[in-house]
Amino acid sequence: MAISQIHKLFLICLAFPYFILFTSYASTEGEILLTFKASIEDPSDYLSTWSNTSLTNYCNWTGVTCSFTSIISLNLQSLNLSGEISPSVCDLKNISFLNLADNLFEQPIPLHLSQCSSLETLNLSNNLIWGTIPDQISQFSSLKVLDFSKNHVEGKIPETIGSLKKLQVLNLGSNLLSGGVPFVFGNFSELVFLDLSQNPFLVSEIPSEIGKLVKLEQILLQSSNFFGKVPSSFVGLQSLRILDLSQNNLSGLFPQTFGGSMYNLMSFDISQNNLMGSFPSGVCEGKSLINLSLHSNLFNGSIPESIDQCLNLEKFQVQNNDFSGDFPGGLWSLPSIKLIRAENNRFSGEIPDSVSMAAQLEQVQIDNNSFTSKIPQTLGLVKSLYRFSASVNAFHGDIPSNFCDSPVMSIINLSHNLLSGQIPELKKCKKLVSVSLADNKLSGKIPASLGDLPVLTYLDLSDNNLTGEIPLELENLKLALFNVSFNHLSGRVPYTLISGFPASYVQGNPQLCGPGLSNMCPGDNSGRQSFGLSKLACALISLAFAAGIIVIAVGFFTIYRSYTRKSEMVSWRSVFFYPLRLGESDLMMSMDEKCAVGSGGAFGKVYSISLPSGELVAVKKLFKSGTLSSKVLKAEIKVLAKIRHKNIAKILGFCHNDDLIFLIYEYLPKGSLGDLIGRPDFQMQWSVRMKIAIGVAQGLSYLHKDYVPHLLHRNLKSRNVLLDGDFEPKLTDFALDRIVGENAFTSCLASESAFSCYMAPGHVDRLNTLSDVKDISFSGAYIKLGYSKKATEQMDTYSFGVVLLELVTGRSAEQRESDDSPDLVKWVRRRVNISDGALQVLDPKISSSCQQEMLGALEIALCCTSVVPEKRPSMFDVTRALQSNVSSHPLDIEFSNFDENSYPV
Repeated sequence: MAISQIHKLFLICLAFPYFILFTSYASTEGEILLTFKASIEDPSDYLSTWSNTSLTNYCNWTGVTCSFTSIISLNLQSLNLSGEISPSVCDLKNISFLNLADNLFEQPIPLHLSQCSSLETLNLSNNLIWGTIPDQISQFSSLKVLDFSKNHVEGKIPETIGSLKKLQVLNLGSNLLSGGVPFVFGNFSELVFLDLSQNPFLVSEIPSEIGKLVKLEQILLQSSNFFGKVPSSFVGLQSLRILDLSQNNLSGLFPQTFGGSMYNLMSFDISQNNLMGSFPSGVCEGKSLINLSLHSNLFNGSIPESIDQCLNLEKFQVQNNDFSGDFPGGLWSLPSIKLIRAENNRFSGEIPDSVSMAAQLEQVQIDNNSFTSKIPQTLGLVKSLYRFSASVNAFHGDIPSNFCDSPVMSIINLSHNLLSGQIPELKKCKKLVSVSLADNKLSGKIPASLGDLPVLTYLDLSDNNLTGEIPLELENLKLALFNVSFNHLSGRVPYTLISGFPASYVQGNPQLCGPGLSNMCPGDNSGRQSFGLSKLACALISLAFAAGIIVIAVGFFTIYRSYTRKSEMVSWRSVFFYPLRLGESDLMMSMDEKCAVGSGGAFGKVYSISLPSGELVAVKKLFKSGTLSSKVLKAEIKVLAKIRHKNIAKILGFCHNDDLIFLIYEYLPKGSLGDLIGRPDFQMQWSVRMKIAIGVAQGLSYLHKDYVPHLLHRNLKSRNVLLDGDFEPKLTDFALDRIVGENAFTSCLASESAFSCYMAPGHVDRLNTLSDVKDISFSGAYIKLGYSKKATEQMDTYSFGVVLLELVTGRSAEQRESDDSPDLVKWVRRRVNISDGALQVLDPKISSSCQQEMLGALEIALCCTSVVPEKRPSMFDVTRALQSNVSSHPLDIEFSNFDENSYPV
């Protein structure tokens, strides 16, 4: 027993030095983390477990991973951290993984992290990291993963980056990098993932050396201003799974053999370039392809039947090219296909019966081609189809009776074909919104069952051989468009269908009759005769009880009223896009100054008009320039009236004569944002302000990019942002240049420009090479030339930035303290660079808990109001940035630092 106790004591004595060493080491690593934490701001207290009270338990602290007792990983992603990234983290000798993504660290690229000799992964994405990539980037010699994406990184990519030969992931996407891409990228022999996308100031050819990186699985270069040819060396990238070269300026012939050895290729997008050549024949040889997008290029020739080898293909987009020949029949029956877009080409051929095998097909758009077949009966068996658009082709024969059997079918466009027979009953597609069968050879009656479709809004049956009466059941619908012109219809037109639309929508049907048409129905004539006899009887009775002077007065009044109405009908012309039940005379009589709800600026007043139904509409009074004919004016307003977006006010119709235009909008009960901000007692929750900002940005983005034709607002201000009952914003006064004429429009803007800070300060001409925003100064690098005459999207972006500053500061841009006081933009810029200046411009009526979001919105506004147009982001990017800001994530787009010299005041 004594020997055993002596043995235990010996072992304890032997282990004691190791115990002391472990305790000391544990204490050291824990203390290092506390030192690292000391330089970090943690408003949400996510690092509360990091404390002296649990110093020996640091391996269980938030974000810490240990191997035995040594820290090897620190993952602090999405913890709302800010402050400084301390070099003390490199005292952790074995740390190999450092992830600080999705936070708010605002500093240059921290070179001191290169002292972390074991570091293999460095992720600083989605922060506010700014400045250039320094030449000393080569010091990060052990890195395998480097992610600086979604920051403010700017300037050129240094050639010294080629020293990081162990890199497997390089992500520099969504930054402000400029210049060319160095050829040293060929050094990354281990590279698996490369992202240089969303760098709009990159001006570079794609280095052919990238094609030598045989381990590459993903190449993302979209929206980065690459030009020149796609390197032929790309055909050797056998491991490639995703290639996105879309939205660049690439040109030349695309490699014909591309994809032949890429057996893992899943997504292939080279859309929206200027590429030429024939369809790359090898893209489906690996049978893994899911997304194929070649649209909006200059490709020609035919598409090979081998496309049916793409058994996993879901999206096929080749629209807006010059492809021809028979459309590949095998494509229609692919088991996973969801989207087929091939419009605006020269395809011929047919839709085969095998289309029924495409059980997941959702959308087909093959407009403006030369298809010549019948529409197969089997198409009705595809129960997932919600859009079928095949206008401007040569489809013939009957429309199958089961064509609309898909329960989700919403849009049907078969206009401008050679279809014959009757319109089938469409009872099953209760979600049908739009039906266009115009310009065919359809005959028979209009099905009354159309009136049972609850959401049908657009119905165009014009230019056919339809007969019979217009069904009364169509009065059940709330139609925004109803056109049955140039058929052989007869009988009475239902009043609610004709009252809200131009007569041209029923013209070409000589046997139709009804109010407002050249033919009055027989019952209407007898009614008028009876009315005339009744009126005569009343007149005779009146003569018996009144003096002859009354007869003279009545006669005079009748003649005057008849003359006035005739004059009004001759001089005024109207077009309504919605059933307003409002005549020109009713509109004129309602234009009272008491109904004026806004001055409308230089373009005229706005009135609130009550319809007979009790509904309110807003009417804007515009002075006509006289340069636009009635036909052109109607066409231009029709372009604007077709806009359907929740953040754009609907145009309901218009009336005009030789001098005036009355533009009729939907009425928004909360009035304009500008009126609200201009009130001395203006108060609005920050969440509502951001809802308004995001809505305005979405509306502008839609006008700029999504609506065709693309439009500019050109007169955005807070007074042209109207609010509905839920404070949802809607843009009004958009694209007025198309209505009043360019000369009249610019003249009106010029009268306001001296007093409006919504106007962008003009273009800046480049005399030297632009490296970054800080090069702008008064030293001669740039010269301000005054107001630009050419309207651009960047000008709208500037105006939006001013509106956003109003929301952030709570100050109206149109109200200054005196004539000599600076406008809102200058007032903000003079304060943001002084100590705590950014906090001083924030609206003090907003809770400090919203301060971080407000600062993020301020940064976006300052970028939008940059004096250099090229530095203003697109409204699409602004929308994403605002949405990210609200969701408490870092911005999706990043902006350069603000420098006093960058914004002369």
